[in-house]
Amino acid sequence: MRRAGKAGGKRDELVKLRDAALQLRISFPTIKQWIYKKKIRSIQTAGGHHRIPQSELDRLLFRARGRTAEERQLAVRRVSGRNQLVGRIDQVRVSGLMAEVKISIGEQQITSIITATSAREMHLKPGQTAIALIKATEVMILRAEDV
Repeated sequence: MRRAGKAGGKRDELVKLRDAALQLRISFPTIKQWIYKKKIRSIQTAGGHHRIPQSELDRLLFRARGRTAEERQLAVRRVSGRNQLVGRIDQVRVSGLMAEVKISIGEQQITSIITATSAREMHLKPGQTAIALIKATEVMILRAEDV
């Protein structure tokens, strides 16, 4: 479903609430509350259903990510520094839906498996500086002399 938007006569797609909630990573009841509290702009159809303009979703997503590269970097850096290891990408191997990314950090190497789409969207290439963000629910420790 497409409707004319305000921005320079561009066409602005209208998104169903469930799809909008998925994009924003919030629940359906939350997006309804945002509409009622006027935190998000919606358009009502003739049948009384709410639709969210894609530009409105983009506005909220844009704010969450930061407008500039510096703002986005600051947002990433808010995560605990102990969980971040800065290194250089050694290898990116894309195979099917997955990508293997090898990052050298000092004299160590970390291998991460991510989606191929993510690797393409980030334009990951050998030689680039990258941050390995470690998020784990369990960490196992072995004494070096037992190995």
